[in-house]
Amino acid sequence: MKQLENSKRESAASVAEEALFNRALSMECRRCERTGMPFALLLLEMNKVKDILGPSAMQAIALSLSAAMRETDVTGWYETATTLGVILTTLNGTERHVVQSAVVRRVQSLLAESLNEDQLAAIGITFQIFPDENNWIFRKKDSCCYRDQHKYGKTNYPAGLKRAIDVAGSLAALLVLSPPFAIIAALIKLTSQGPVFFKQTRIGQSGEEFTFLKFRSMYINNDPAIHQEYIRNLINNKLDDSEGTFKIKNDPRVTPLGRFIRKTSLDELPQFINVLKGDMSLVGPRPPIPYELESYSLWHHRRIMEARPGITGEWQVYGRSRTTFDEMVRMDLHYIRNQSLWLDLKILFKTPFAVLSGDGAY
Repeated sequence: MKQLENSKRESAASVAEEALFNRALSMECRRCERTGMPFALLLLEMNKVKDILGPSAMQAIALSLSAAMRETDVTGWYETATTLGVILTTLNGTERHVVQSAVVRRVQSLLAESLNEDQLAAIGITFQIFPDENNWIFRKKDSCCYRDQHKYGKTNYPAGLKRAIDVAGSLAALLVLSPPFAIIAALIKLTSQGPVFFKQTRIGQSGEEFTFLKFRSMYINNDPAIHQEYIRNLINNKLDDSEGTFKIKNDPRVTPLGRFIRKTSLDELPQFINVLKGDMSLVGPRPPIPYELESYSLWHHRRIMEARPGITGEWQVYGRSRTTFDEMVRMDLHYIRNQSLWLDLKILFKTPFAVLSGDGAY
C-alpha cells in the first residue's frame, strides 16, 4: 500500500520551469508583504554535479524532490538545470529552526538515495525563511523575492531611453540653472557657517546606498533625533493631518535662508548631479533615509526595489506634504506599475507649477 501511495505521488509530481517558478516566488513574496505570514525557500545549487549526473538524472532528482514535498509546496528550477528550488508556502506557525532542520534533513536523506558522498557534498543547500528578522531580504539588491521583476516583467519604457532622458535633462538643468546655483551657494556661505552642500546617505533602487546632495538649509551640528522621531510617527500615522510629510514645520534646525530655499524647493537643485551620476532619475520615488526603513511595513519596501529614485514624482506633483505616508507609497507604486515616457513627461511638465504654488511645502 505504501509503495502504491509513493508511486501515485511520484506520477503526480511536477517541476516548474524557471520562469514559472520565479513568478510563483514573486507572487508568494507579494502575499507575504500583504499578510506578514512567513514562507520558506529551499535552494539546491547543483552546478558542480550537473555534468557528472547529466540532464536525465537531474530531472529525476527534481521529480523525486517534488514528490517528497507537500501538495501546497512549489518545486521548480530557480535556474534551469543548475539550481533547484522549493517554495514552502505554509509554515503553520512552526518555529523557524524546527522547519529548517526538518526540511534540510529530509532533502539530504532523499539525495543520499541516488548520490554518493562526494556528489552529495558538492551540492550546496541554502534555506531561507521570509521575512527575515529585520525584513532586510525584501530590500537587498540580490533579493530572491524580486529576481523576476526585470527578467520576466514587461515594460513599454526601455531603460536606455529613460537613462538618456535623465542625462540630457540633468545636463540641461545644470547648465541653465548655473546662475541661481552659484547665487544660492554664495548666500549659504555668507549667512551661516558650514558647507554649501548637505550630503546624506540615502537608499536607492534595490537597496543600494548612495550620497544624496542638497543645498544645506540647516545649521551645522544639529540633532538628527528630532527628525528620526518625526519620521517614526509619520510612518506609524501618529501625526496630526495638519503636519507636513517629510519636513517638520517650524523646524528649529533650519536657517532663515534655509526656510526660503525649502519653501521654493531650490534646495533640491544639486540632485541633478545625482541624476547625472546615475544614482537617481528625473522622475521616480523619493529616496528614503536608512533609518526610515526601520519603521517600514513589508509592502513599503517595494517602492525602493522596483524603480530608481527621482527628483520629482507623482507624490511631489499631486500630494507633497498633504498626504499620509501610506498614500505616498501608493502613489509611488502606481508610478512604478505605469511607467512610460508619456507619464514622465507629464510629471516633469507639472512639477514647476507644483513648486511655484508652494502648496504643501515647508
